[in-house]
Amino acid sequence: MKCLVTGGNVKVLGKAVHSLSRIGDEPYLEPLEDGLSLRTVNSSRSAYACFLFAPLFFQQYQAATPGQDLLRCKILMKSFLSVFRSLAMLEKTVEKCCISLNGRSSRLVVQLHCKFGVRKTHNLSFQDCESLQAVFDPASCPHMLRAPARVLGEAVLPFPPALAEVTLGIGRGRRVILRSYHEEEADSTAKAMVTEMCLGEEDFQQLQAQEGVAITFCLKEFRGLLSFAESANLNLSIHFDAPGRPAIFTIKDSLLDGHFVLATLSDTDSHSQDLGSPERHQPVPQLQAHSIPHPDDFANDDIDSYMIAMETTIGNEGSRVLPSISLSPGPQHPESPGLHSEEDEAEPSTVPGTPPPKKFRSLFFGSILAPVRSPQGPSPVLAEDSEGEG
Repeated sequence: MKCLVTGGNVKVLGKAVHSLSRIGDEPYLEPLEDGLSLRTVNSSRSAYACFLFAPLFFQQYQAATPGQDLLRCKILMKSFLSVFRSLAMLEKTVEKCCISLNGRSSRLVVQLHCKFGVRKTHNLSFQDCESLQAVFDPASCPHMLRAPARVLGEAVLPFPPALAEVTLGIGRGRRVILRSYHEEEADSTAKAMVTEMCLGEEDFQQLQAQEGVAITFCLKEFRGLLSFAESANLNLSIHFDAPGRPAIFTIKDSLLDGHFVLATLSDTDSHSQDLGSPERHQPVPQLQAHSIPHPDDFANDDIDSYMIAMETTIGNEGSRVLPSISLSPGPQHPESPGLHSEEDEAEPSTVPGTPPPKKFRSLFFGSILAPVRSPQGPSPVLAEDSEGEG
């Protein structure tokens, strides 16, 4: 594989690498006939990102040499990110970037041709890997928003950098509301500050969602996609379903496509809250002990829809077939009883009056990720009596 990027597209490629670094530690590079694919997934399998750069994005693009199979590899994100560390330097000094993949030496060679004849060569070691592919269908999601990335970027700007999750919902008057999400602490009576931003329907190019729906997802990955889309002046589309189902964020251009699939918080009460009420200044209500679903309810979830299809065939391209898995809204019953038995045994009982753990569905296995809770109440301190006391 060999490709040549010139001009401002070098910075676009660097911004894409920065966006992927917010999600995973290992980018997957796969040259295809329809372009170069960059993908990654986080360690908990709850966030997936993919950029596909069309052949027209490059001045020269060759997916494979004649007579050789297409190669695919994965490398360390820290090594790949170091090549595009300074975006300002890429814009000011780099004139073109040449990327080549050598299967014999197991090296990914990235050459930066800078001004005044300076050439920087980076030899990155890689590993042969399976193809990482998420099978999803944005058309199956009943709710969709589309707006310029600049509008959404300004909306999330007031949120603090340390904020982990944000709730996106439709309030009264078809206003789109972005609200900070906080977990209630059992040992603290102080209420966290809640930041809320409201956008009118006129700010969106398309708004197809019912009032009262809401989802909660991670803000860090969302900001990474917004940063890339803003720099490229692109529109961002958000496809989502009920809480607990993955949300799909897409950007599209004539030279590239981008897809981010993020898990949402499985909170049955979050979508029914009154987002349009001006009197409400409390954090998103948590599930109480009486509203926790029975473990058998997981059998009704579309767990197979969250799985990522991992291709295990590394032969010729003609023999590779993706599994027919789609994010269909219809329920499916998993065939793996062992997964449910492990989840039932591992799920701790909830003590009344304590906040429940957050539950994010894994895009790979539909697992439940629950944070470890601290023990209730302070630990007693025992000390021996001093010798001087009689």
